[in-house]
Amino acid sequence: MITLGEVRYFLQRIVRPIDPFLLVISLIIMGCAYVVMLSASPERINSHIINICAALVVMWIVAGQPPQRLHNFAVPLYVLGLLLLIGVALFGDVSKGARRWLNLGVMRIQPSELMKIAMPLMLAWYFQRREGSLKFYDFLVAIVILAVPTALIIIQPDLGTAILVLAAGFFVIFFAGLSWKLIIPAGVLGIAAIVAIVSYQDQICASDVKWPGLHDYQKHRVCTLLDPSSDPRGKGFHTIQSTIAVGSGGFFGKGWRMGTQTHLDFLPERHTDFILAVVSEEFGFAGVLAIAILYCLLIGRGLLIASNAATMFGRLLAGAVTMIFFTFAFVNMGMVSGILPVVGVPLPMISYGGTSLVTLCLGIGILMSIQQHRRRR
Repeated sequence: MITLGEVRYFLQRIVRPIDPFLLVISLIIMGCAYVVMLSASPERINSHIINICAALVVMWIVAGQPPQRLHNFAVPLYVLGLLLLIGVALFGDVSKGARRWLNLGVMRIQPSELMKIAMPLMLAWYFQRREGSLKFYDFLVAIVILAVPTALIIIQPDLGTAILVLAAGFFVIFFAGLSWKLIIPAGVLGIAAIVAIVSYQDQICASDVKWPGLHDYQKHRVCTLLDPSSDPRGKGFHTIQSTIAVGSGGFFGKGWRMGTQTHLDFLPERHTDFILAVVSEEFGFAGVLAIAILYCLLIGRGLLIASNAATMFGRLLAGAVTMIFFTFAFVNMGMVSGILPVVGVPLPMISYGGTSLVTLCLGIGILMSIQQHRRRR
């Protein structure tokens, strides 16, 4: 017969690795996603629930692993991801002009998604090994570790995922102590490039001008960001319809399932990349503000966990994983509101998509694992 003590012990084993604050915030965000998905794409709600359940299981499993075990997986996971990306470049399936998927016979996978977690793990592992003796050379090695898979993702082409992988790696390098003397010049060059593009928009965006390192459709995304009306039924359609939906919601929105842009099929990709436009149209600025506050709470908790981590590996990994959520949310919100190009970045834990949801919940599981083994004060 099972005793009360055995039941208590079993429940403690289940609950112990879970950080209540992160879990509650995550469940609230997923609850918001469920409500919005019922309006935006009710036919996908069952598969979305399955995705949520799978993501929560992954979160719980990873949360129960000690950071040392995650440390041991860093190199094998990075090497596996790199080999899979090379496999995509050589043998990947082509769909809509992009080679992003690898057919393994029993399933098709997108290896670039693996790099969102493998990259910060690998760099955190590397800097942990070099702790106490970091030199400028070490940062150059870290940049190479980051640049190789990022380049393989860019040539697929998948600019959105490349930005996220690049950001995940950059945050690890930054938290490891990258000098502002290197960051500030890069920032100045970036601002100068933006000013040049805006100032000479007509000449740069001419149809016969090639942008080095970018495909034509990526160039068109930047140019239509500057002037969506230049191609209102083509490249600028997404931005125009999204900004109409965002603006028409006002402060409190039109009401749940009352969005005209959403339900008259003007809003493209309303269940994935542009689901925030559905939130804005139906729940207004108040709804968007509520979601932004939830993200701020999650990011704040993640940074607190990073500051209390017991090792350099845990500190760098927790900081990078936390800032991945910031990058997801910032890029998606900028894309939907028309201040950033459309690059296919989902709204974290709200947009439909099993791979993205599982990856993000895996990241939350990593934060929980680091929190469980934090420094004792």
